[in-house]
Amino acid sequence: MARISQPIETTDAQKKELLIMSRSLKLDNRYVVRSRVILYSLEGKQLEEIVKLTGLSKPNVNKWRQRFRIAGMQGLHDAPRSGKPSVITAEQKVSVVQKACEKPPSGYTNWSQKRIGKEVGISQSKVHQILKGADLKPHKIEYWCGKSPDPEFESKMLTIVGLYMNPPENALVLCVDEKTQIQALDRTQPILPLKENAPKRLTATYKRNGTVSLIAALAVHTGEITANTMKSNDTDNFLSFLKKLDRTYRNKTLHIIVDNLSAHKNVKVKEWIASKRKVKLYFTPTYSSWLNQVEIWFNILSKDVLKGGVWKSTQQLTEQMLEYIDTYNKTRAKPFSWTYTGNVLAVS
Repeated sequence: MARISQPIETTDAQKKELLIMSRSLKLDNRYVVRSRVILYSLEGKQLEEIVKLTGLSKPNVNKWRQRFRIAGMQGLHDAPRSGKPSVITAEQKVSVVQKACEKPPSGYTNWSQKRIGKEVGISQSKVHQILKGADLKPHKIEYWCGKSPDPEFESKMLTIVGLYMNPPENALVLCVDEKTQIQALDRTQPILPLKENAPKRLTATYKRNGTVSLIAALAVHTGEITANTMKSNDTDNFLSFLKKLDRTYRNKTLHIIVDNLSAHKNVKVKEWIASKRKVKLYFTPTYSSWLNQVEIWFNILSKDVLKGGVWKSTQQLTEQMLEYIDTYNKTRAKPFSWTYTGNVLAVS
């Protein structure tokens, strides 16, 4: 007389997980088959039928059913294998962590897991396990804005943010900076345009056709851009641009924010500013040019115009940038909005 197998009980969550496993294309096939053993059993299929459907032997089918009864979903996983585990000493673990946190010798800048393993005398995979357990990622680098050494950082920062948030009446806040050495690069072969199943393609080889520098002013509360191209980034060009802004916005008091470039602090500039009652110059704190909003617009320019561009001459590059600025002012110019929603960072 055939022995009647014990029933298998599952929760709704287990049954759902079994169904997902049985249909998975990413899991190892052994887990897919084991999940189907349990599902077929839940459907009331007999042992012989499950053997035919899964290709497992009768003992194997019974094994996975019994293990599921005892341990649930965990029972479908492989049991730990016997054998002597590899031994990593505490000294080796400490050495791996220590080396990952130090600058390597012999001219290297960064450690690789392979070189750490060779130094310590263990495999690369073991190094990976140790570093993962210590939550160390020597392959990864993040950049951050260090603390400005400017003793007047707070007062300068508050003044600039105050101009952004609450500008004086009948005044215009302008952020001014230069983007220098923009290369007019041409390619040695024609561009292969974008088409189905293939991106736009440029040759890796190129020709240099000179450089152009751009000086630009962003009107903070309208988003309008005023710009000039120039051959060199010097005091005379900077002063000439300030005079252009003074003429362009004749009836406004101009509050102009710039960084600490020496050309911005030249005696000629100081004398001209002193002679203009309606033009005021503000300097960002040391190492804090990120406070200057025109840097955001330069990033937009790089993405929209400069990345992947091809120009036969500096004149062609100049004309395209000025055309883009005209289009930007007519169609896209608007103030930048503050969108950060995280915690306020304390200034210490």
